[in-house]
Amino acid sequence: MQDASTKIRVAQATAADLVELSDFIKPFVASGELLPRTFDELEDLLDTSFIVRLNGAIVGCAALEIYSKKLCEIRSLAVDPAAQGLGIGKQLVAACVELAQREGIYEIMAISVAEDFFKSCGFDFTLPNLKKAFFLQTRDSI
Repeated sequence: MQDASTKIRVAQATAADLVELSDFIKPFVASGELLPRTFDELEDLLDTSFIVRLNGAIVGCAALEIYSKKLCEIRSLAVDPAAQGLGIGKQLVAACVELAQREGIYEIMAISVAEDFFKSCGFDFTLPNLKKAFFLQTRDSI
């Protein structure tokens, strides 16, 4: 796709990107890497969504869902397998973190199987004072 010297530019997603963005995440949903997102959900998160394009095509995306001034979540982080290793995921996470900081949000959460990746971005399982997130799944599938 591109070599490591390629300049990666993270941009805020726009309404014109919605159809392509929806199509881009479908394989990640099908593989179980991402939760399904309706077109309406993607549209609702548009103001806090970011994309990366290479050769005109979306190769990465992420959204920041803001729950309150205390908590937000990085959602729908995905990078085209052919573009992995170029730093796209880290730049998308950085864009989400910068937005959260600008908004004055206290904590950012990420739910993912990519433990090593998120640790490399500064995330950990505990917060200061040993606060942890706990989850309970209420059904077997979505």
